[in-house]
Amino acid sequence: MRENTLIEEAKLNDIFCKTILSVDLGRTATKTCVSLEPGNVAFIPSPVKQMSIKQIRGLVLEAKGTDPLMNLWIEYQDIGYAVGQLAADFGANLGVGQSKVEDALIKVLSSAGYFKLKDEIAVVLSLPFLSLEQFENEKSHLNRLLIGLHVMNFRGELVSLNITKVWVIPNGYGSLLWSETQPNKGATVPNFTKISVGIIDIGHQTIDMLMVDNFRFVKYLSKSEDFGMSQFYEMVAKEIDGADSQSLVFISEVNKPKGERFYRPKGVSKPTNLDYFLPNLTEQFSREICSRVLAWLPERVTDVIITGGGGEFFWEDIQRLLKEAKINAYLAAPSRQANALGQYIYGGAQFMRAARSEN
Repeated sequence: MRENTLIEEAKLNDIFCKTILSVDLGRTATKTCVSLEPGNVAFIPSPVKQMSIKQIRGLVLEAKGTDPLMNLWIEYQDIGYAVGQLAADFGANLGVGQSKVEDALIKVLSSAGYFKLKDEIAVVLSLPFLSLEQFENEKSHLNRLLIGLHVMNFRGELVSLNITKVWVIPNGYGSLLWSETQPNKGATVPNFTKISVGIIDIGHQTIDMLMVDNFRFVKYLSKSEDFGMSQFYEMVAKEIDGADSQSLVFISEVNKPKGERFYRPKGVSKPTNLDYFLPNLTEQFSREICSRVLAWLPERVTDVIITGGGGEFFWEDIQRLLKEAKINAYLAAPSRQANALGQYIYGGAQFMRAARSEN
C-alpha cells in the first residue's frame, strides 16, 4: 500500500480482463461492484436468513421478473439463504455486534450472483482494525472460507464460481485510494500520497480511524472502535414509541432529506416527523464522533478524509467541528460507495503487480 503507482496499475487491469468483485461488508448494506463506475455499485441490504431448502424453493416462482435486490436468495451446500430485503421480510436483523466474517461467504456469493459472475474471480474485502491480531485472524478466516470452488443455486439458476484470490484491507483504506484517483479534486485538496492523512470511516457498527503516511498504512497508529451509526439510530428510536433501530425502513427514513423524514412503526396510526428532534441528536452525536477522532488523531496530522454512510450523514457538523480544531476535512465522494470502488482499485493493482513480477 506504499506507492502511488498502485493507482496507475489498477487502471491498466482491464487489459488483462481479470474479474474482480469488490465487497464492502457494511452492517446496513453490502456495497459491491465489478467496475470503477460509481453508478454501478450495488447496495444489497445486509440481513441474511438461513432457511430450509423447501422454504427457499417455494420462492422460485416468485423470483422471475422481480427486482433481485428485493427477492434475493441462494441455495448453497444444501442450505437455503434469503438475503437482503427478503431476509428482513422473514425476520432477520442487521446482525449488529457480530463479526463481519459471519455471513461473509453468503454475502460474497450473493454479490457474485447479482452481477452474473461465473468461473474464475478474485475478491477484495475490508474489515475493521480493532486490533492487529483480530484483523489478521479474521483475514485468514476469510481466505479459508472463500478461496476455492463454490457451486450454488442463485434465484433458481445454477452458478459455479472459482475464487482464486482474496485480498483483505482495513475498513476505510479504499476511500483513500478512490479519493486520490479523482481527476478533478480541486486546488484545495492535497496530494494524499505525499502527506500524513487520517481516514475516518463512520460505519454502522464501527468508526474506523486509519493513519497513512505517504500512502503507507501505519498499523500501530490505526484502530477501529465499536461505535457507529447503530448507536445513533438507537438514540433516534428512543424518541418514537414502537420504533426498531434495526428496521431497514426506519434507517431509510432517518437518511432522507429534511422535510421528507416520516416514520410510522408497524401498528401505529400516525407517522412521526423526525425533523422534530433529528437536528439536535445529529449535533450531539457529531460532537461525540469528533471528540473520539481528536482523542485519537496523531499530532502531525492536519488533513483527514471522512467516509462511510455516517461520514456523509454527519458531514456538515463534523466539518465545522474539525475546522474549529484546525483540521482540514475532505468528504470522500460518493461517500457510501468510495470504499467499494477503492477496493476494486486495490485488486486491479495487485493483478498488475503480479503480472509485472512474472515478466
